[in-house]
Amino acid sequence: MSAADLARLQFAATTGIHWLFVILTMGLVPLVAVMHTRAAFTRDPAKRAVRERATRFWGQLYVINYAVGIATGLVMEFQFGLSWSGLSKFAGNVFGAPLALETLIAFFAESTFLGMWIFGWGRLSKGVHVTLIWLVALTAYASAYWILIANGFMQHPVGYEVRDGAAYLTDFGALLTNPNALLAFAHITLAALTTGGVFVAGISAYHFARRTTETELFRGSLRTGVVVSTVASFFVVIVGDLQFPLIRENQPEKAAAIEGGGWLQFSLDSMTVIGNTVSTITLVALLLLRKDRLVRWRPLAYLMTAMIPFPFIASVGGWVFREVGRQPWLVYGELTVEDALSHVSTALFAVSCVVFIALFLALAAVNWTLIVRFVRRGPGAVQLGVTEPLADEREQETVPAY
Repeated sequence: MSAADLARLQFAATTGIHWLFVILTMGLVPLVAVMHTRAAFTRDPAKRAVRERATRFWGQLYVINYAVGIATGLVMEFQFGLSWSGLSKFAGNVFGAPLALETLIAFFAESTFLGMWIFGWGRLSKGVHVTLIWLVALTAYASAYWILIANGFMQHPVGYEVRDGAAYLTDFGALLTNPNALLAFAHITLAALTTGGVFVAGISAYHFARRTTETELFRGSLRTGVVVSTVASFFVVIVGDLQFPLIRENQPEKAAAIEGGGWLQFSLDSMTVIGNTVSTITLVALLLLRKDRLVRWRPLAYLMTAMIPFPFIASVGGWVFREVGRQPWLVYGELTVEDALSHVSTALFAVSCVVFIALFLALAAVNWTLIVRFVRRGPGAVQLGVTEPLADEREQETVPAY
């Protein structure tokens, strides 16, 4: 493989794996925020206790995914300087600011708000505590917006001029309102909500299939997940279709590649088939949920559980469709992949490719191992929001020191 092929493989693999963390983070955090809001403002003590336990259960799964995902994001930062120095030289003046804002929002603001939410249980007023989780959700989507502003410029450059071989920003408003970025942001938002909804519904269905005793907790979670995924999966297909006129207008080579079939057509078909399947199954589940049949019918509960990977697969297909389709351009019509490549030896690219991919696969394995472990243990094993000392700590406190 050439240096360019290795660099592309490395970035595609690591970005694709990182995206699996991101889409679950974006999809799960609004649901956790809704659950926390309902719990905080429920007057009935019994219902409030159940809803608070639900918030802590789903919140713990979110925190696990977020923490490991941050590690993958930090590693990705090294790839820009290592592999794509030509991109920074050409377009750094344009989307350097959006990328800097994304870093500040994701690694500072979002992490700070999340840390305060994690350690605020029993210490902050309910209004402040609920506000924090909504700020986490807001900063998560703001981070995604700035990333798509940068990516949108690479897909369809706007608001710039080229001087001495480098792009310079001339219209910041045009950059922020790039239709290619805005439609992609809407599409990703709906895809993330579909992913989060299917994740919550699938895990809740799994516990019902296992005849859980946490009936009230998982019934509420199941309803939330099914409603969100049904609505989001319906509109995600619509917003996806709205992008095709832009593709034909701004990226005629990609449009021709779609009509010619091959890789791109496979990615498009996978998104379409999976999206329609998820929408159909969640709609059926929503109808059955009205009479509590979904809770009692184990085959459908297991089907809902098996559906959890579907949105992830579709989202990766969408990412492949969006990125591969503009080849050989890195910045469409202005900068090719070959011109953007750093002057690094093929051997170094090969070593970094193996190391990065192995590291990302290990982090993904750790993430899903932890998630599966806590899902199986259920709400009783949740430590998020526990303000009392653990049992072994209380025992140690009662033992006199000699």
